[in-house]
Amino acid sequence: MQGKSMTQGAPWKHIALFALPVMLGSLLQQLYNTVDTIIVGNFSSESALSAVGTTGSFTFLFLAVAIGLSSGNGVVVAQYYGAKNEKEVRGNAATGILFLLATGLACTVLAIAVSRPAFSRLIAVPDEILDMTLVYFRIYAAGLVFQFGYNIFSGILRAVGDSKATLYFLLISSVANVVLDLLFVAVLHWGVAGAAIATDIAQAGSFFAAYFYMRKKYNFFRFSLNEYRWDSKKIIKTVKVGMPISLQLIIVSLGLTFIQRAVNEFGQSMTASFTVGQRMEMYVNLPCNALQTTLATYTGQNVGAGKIDRVKQGARQGLMMSFLFTVVISALIWIFAGRIISLFGLSDQAAVYCNSHLKAIAGINMILSLYVPLFGVFQGSGHSGFPAIVASGALGTRVLVTYLFRYSAFLGSSIIWMNGLFGFGLGCTISWIFYLSNIWQKNLPK
Repeated sequence: MQGKSMTQGAPWKHIALFALPVMLGSLLQQLYNTVDTIIVGNFSSESALSAVGTTGSFTFLFLAVAIGLSSGNGVVVAQYYGAKNEKEVRGNAATGILFLLATGLACTVLAIAVSRPAFSRLIAVPDEILDMTLVYFRIYAAGLVFQFGYNIFSGILRAVGDSKATLYFLLISSVANVVLDLLFVAVLHWGVAGAAIATDIAQAGSFFAAYFYMRKKYNFFRFSLNEYRWDSKKIIKTVKVGMPISLQLIIVSLGLTFIQRAVNEFGQSMTASFTVGQRMEMYVNLPCNALQTTLATYTGQNVGAGKIDRVKQGARQGLMMSFLFTVVISALIWIFAGRIISLFGLSDQAAVYCNSHLKAIAGINMILSLYVPLFGVFQGSGHSGFPAIVASGALGTRVLVTYLFRYSAFLGSSIIWMNGLFGFGLGCTISWIFYLSNIWQKNLPK
């Protein structure tokens, strides 16, 4: 079979070569999200910036489903790839594509149907920006099928060791999104609608680029139409691994939704500030998220090959990379916080909030680098439900302390960004106890 095996050679080399394109791809994705925010903030208004920002936690809810199910399918494919079973690699990949595209279409219908009650009641978006929020989100939701399709293609390619391809697709998407943002928002003045349309077109570009690349490069991924079958057994395998991953991310999304509600209580300046803070937080978390994705594929292939000691060696080396990369990014955000804030056209009060937010996450979010990569080990070894448990505890803690202390004399509004100290600390402790107990090695998939 074509592709790259991670079952032989120095683990750190495989991990680094796989993780760097994933990290760079995520960096590109965050850069165009940041540019999107900068363009809206500077060429539209702070109200428009707040409207786009307040959709973040809810849009992530649907992205969580796409990432989780595509990652689940990728783990299944990686295990069969490690076992050199081409028939099952092909069958699970084809079924996964059909399943994700159908799920993407269903999510579009659901997202548009529930958008008004979700934003007006659950997230409590202020009336003055509610209409703009709905316009942006509904147009964005219309392109979910492309998002789901891109994720399943990327998950399959990563399963066979090809992480560089996703970097190329995201480069196409990033450039297209920036150019279209400038055209639709800065030149044509379409506001939030223009930003959403630009995102949809960019995602469609990534979707088609991924599809044609996969067919051209890999003979065993050139499926005929009759191979796209609704195979319930294969779908159950994908869902069994993928739903806990989705659940983990959905819990994060729901937790952030409740935190967003608390943010909105402090007014538009805090909402605009939080939008920028969340964008920067994504940069700090790039290494640990990339290493989680990498270790899921690495573990899946080595579990399929029966090499558990190699999994442990890779986990140690992956965690070290995660921490070192995160330290560098955190230091840059701390040093250049003022210059970063000046890019977004924030009001004076919003800038004050944002400065405190950025400096807090530069320190606190380093905790994530010490345990999130372990989630990949748990997912690749068939224990993808455990990260969801950790995420529940961590997010529940963050939400709880936010609502308990948001009006306290001691922390007040700063709890919006300080809550991670409590939640991430708990998540780190639980993850390491589970890893060191070796429970994740039990009942490994055959």
